[in-house]
Amino acid sequence: MAKFLNTKKSVSEIEDLIKDAGQTLILISPYLKLSKDFKELLSYRNSKDKITTVIYGKVDLNPDELKFLESLQFVILKYKDDLHAKCYLNDEKMIITSLNLYDFSMNNNKEMGVLIEKTNENDRELYEEAFKEVDYINTTSQRFAYKTETTPQDQSSRVTSKESEKARTSDHKPAKNIQSKNGYCIRTGVEIPFGIEKPMSGEAYKSWSKFGNKDYPEKFCHFSGEPSEGKTSLSKPILSKNWKKAKETFNLS
Repeated sequence: MAKFLNTKKSVSEIEDLIKDAGQTLILISPYLKLSKDFKELLSYRNSKDKITTVIYGKVDLNPDELKFLESLQFVILKYKDDLHAKCYLNDEKMIITSLNLYDFSMNNNKEMGVLIEKTNENDRELYEEAFKEVDYINTTSQRFAYKTETTPQDQSSRVTSKESEKARTSDHKPAKNIQSKNGYCIRTGVEIPFGIEKPMSGEAYKSWSKFGNKDYPEKFCHFSGEPSEGKTSLSKPILSKNWKKAKETFNLS
């Protein structure tokens, strides 16, 4: 049965949820300013090559927060303008709470939440119903893509939607469509030159070449950069739903 959480228990359970997460970890928080402990948890998870999706909204991230998240190769950062929900989940647990991932809230506010455990038969239906809404928020949020170059013009950050890359303004708000001619590494999600014959970064390819299995399930779509849930591979780097758009964009046969 779902468990009630006060402020202290909410923070503790979210920490455990992150630490114990397997392949799935989604953190939804309109306001985002991570404490030292939460940064360590995300850094540790990143060191294990595990993907974390962070969805935020309402206000712009401060430069330090943005720099930290950018340093984590396996963090997917997304933005949703009308976001107000706070929800944190892995494959086994979900916490729905009033608590933002905001250091001040954790230390000063009175918060409440509910812990739902998928492995508990009484919670399973509730978990799955709530997960559908999480999936909707995740799917309709815009991906924040990092790009750091030496010129001021190229230092602006950009977001990508499911079908195409969209530019962001310098204050990190979604801007009008700008067609990208780049692709994404199917193993790490980092931006690379588009090419269905070479859909991996150099480092990722070195890792793949140790085994050389062209059908090994990978993590991202080479065209859109979105998580592929193992439905892409070196032999099939683009999700089926994106193939038509990819053909039109890159004149593929």
